[in-house]
Amino acid sequence: MLHQEIPSSSTRIAPLVAARSVEFDPELVQRLGKNGPRYTSYPTADRFADTFSYRDYLHAVASVRTRGGARPLSLYLHIPFCDTVCYYCACNKIVTKNRDKAATYLGYLKREITMQAGLFAGMNEVEQLHFGGGTPTYLSDEQMGELMAHLRRSFRFAPDEAGEYSIEVDPRTVSAERVHSLRAQGFNRISLGVQDFDPDVQKAVNRVQPEAETRAIIAAARAAGFRSVSIDLIYGLPKQSLESMAVTIGKVIDASPDRISLYHYAHLPHVFKPQRRILDADMPSSNEKLGMLALCIERLTDAGYVYIGMDHFAKPDDDLAVAQRQGRLHRNFQGYSTHADADLISCGVSAISAVGATYSQNAKTLEAYYEALDNNELPVVRGIALGMDDLLRRTVIQKLMCQFELSMSAIELAFPIAFGQYFAAEMAVLRHLERDGLVTIDGDWISVTMRGRLLIRNVCMVFDRYLAVPGTVPRYSRTV
Repeated sequence: MLHQEIPSSSTRIAPLVAARSVEFDPELVQRLGKNGPRYTSYPTADRFADTFSYRDYLHAVASVRTRGGARPLSLYLHIPFCDTVCYYCACNKIVTKNRDKAATYLGYLKREITMQAGLFAGMNEVEQLHFGGGTPTYLSDEQMGELMAHLRRSFRFAPDEAGEYSIEVDPRTVSAERVHSLRAQGFNRISLGVQDFDPDVQKAVNRVQPEAETRAIIAAARAAGFRSVSIDLIYGLPKQSLESMAVTIGKVIDASPDRISLYHYAHLPHVFKPQRRILDADMPSSNEKLGMLALCIERLTDAGYVYIGMDHFAKPDDDLAVAQRQGRLHRNFQGYSTHADADLISCGVSAISAVGATYSQNAKTLEAYYEALDNNELPVVRGIALGMDDLLRRTVIQKLMCQFELSMSAIELAFPIAFGQYFAAEMAVLRHLERDGLVTIDGDWISVTMRGRLLIRNVCMVFDRYLAVPGTVPRYSRTV
């Protein structure tokens, strides 16, 4: 064993309150905001190498089997297809109206699921399932039912009341009847892409989505018995203003979703071709974007939402907020999660798995994905095996990202280090952040302040050894 689990007593549990859990300091954000990783993994995906192959993944699975013990499984399925292109989108997607492509993809996806299920046969049960895209509901109701049935034949699932089974939905692609069908097929959490309710903004990003249409899908999800409804928003889009954002956030609060994701739009037209259709003249200024962020934080926290971290808010009684208070919150490629100890099996083009002390990514093109499966191999093309230093730093970053604090002595119990000596250089940098008001270092505890929480990525970057590697210039979004 390279390390042990961090004792639960290393997190101080706060009572259930809807108090202000983040402070917006515009001067601090403007001065310290910079490009940095989102830390859905550590090491981050840009550090994966093509020297890690299918054989390495098989070795990782074998190590998990040898380790034994009861650990739950998490499944992720990537459905890359979209009917139309949203100009802001930076996801790995395939825009097509040819539905035959989805039928072909579904056949290969089921083959990959069967192969993965064979590797994990008899090992624990699935407690978490997430469908991402693209647009997962690009699949027809019949195709989705067929895929879910195949999953349940391949894996053992926890009961509905215990498992978290979520799907991302474009409200423009589903009816109320389809929402009820998704619930019947086994999904109990639903996430709706909204981005903005303003008609001019929607036209500017080629995503016209009437408010009434979105509200109808939320109502259908409630009526169907979904345990949680989430809404995704983006600030910094073309044609957005402080006034229009105030109207949108008011409508979102009135809709009362359980969770809200508030993403910052990164305008990188030189990297993502669809963004070249967005006019620079329509983009809000940096000060306007900061104003939108401040407005949303104030309105959401005043409405009782808890700041979970990064760009996520949740109601105080939501599972994410409860998990954070209890020290059980985790972060993976789908964002914040309540399932910390699960091996993540990801299927589909470009999907990333996290099994044992490894990360592995599938081929990014349909051609390469299909070719590997035709050769009876999983389509793993790159990844990384984590050493002790990686595992240590991942634990530190996870604690800071999810709990906004960590106990140095708890880290020392889990790893064979003296924290202050091992991280001497990092602690010196943290002292600078302490003077800036981002963190406090008090005896055994490193704590992120209310002012520093929006800049949590800056704090975590201090412990990222790979950022200091010369000759590498990865592309990251702004930390705020």
